[in-house]
Amino acid sequence: MTVPTRMKGSAARPLIITLIVIVVIAALGFAYASPYIALRNLKRAADARDAETVNQYVDFPALRDSLKQQITGMLTRRLDADANSKLATIGAMIGVTLIGPLVDSYATPDGVAALLNGMPPRDDPGERPAAPPDANNPPAAADTPASPPAADAANATQPPARETTAGYRGINEFVVTYRRGEANANYSAIFQREGLFTWKLTAINLNE
Repeated sequence: MTVPTRMKGSAARPLIITLIVIVVIAALGFAYASPYIALRNLKRAADARDAETVNQYVDFPALRDSLKQQITGMLTRRLDADANSKLATIGAMIGVTLIGPLVDSYATPDGVAALLNGMPPRDDPGERPAAPPDANNPPAAADTPASPPAADAANATQPPARETTAGYRGINEFVVTYRRGEANANYSAIFQREGLFTWKLTAINLNE
């Protein structure tokens, strides 16, 4: 007995609809997770100095413009705060001439690694990105011996542990915020969406 073609089509339709729903849900889930994946991949590549991969996740012209604007603003505020000090004013003016080299040093895989490890530029125009922790040999908490009283006293003077949060700040903007509770220590790395699943680091906000 032959099954009518119409009955075969009716029976297959629910399966097709179910498959479409599954694909849509999976695509939406991946789209939501895509900036977190981009952040993880970028940090690993930057720590490993994998310039080719870093270039895939960073819009360097946009990042350079953002850094220039942020560092210029930081030095301007420093100049305003020290307006009564001639020596500080001279130092700030000299610092303005060093903005270019400072920006160039952070708009690199080394600089991106420092930014994503909680080590942004401060108010020293002559500084260079600090070396991030060795990504291949992170310290293991289980292997760390208990600190003696003297070490505990020394550790009490260390800055508080960094707190990092990440999340959407709009459909097309994803922000990673670094906080220590100190003045000038809070800042954020800003990712922008390109297409549905692609995200790139485009800006730094040093006054989060």
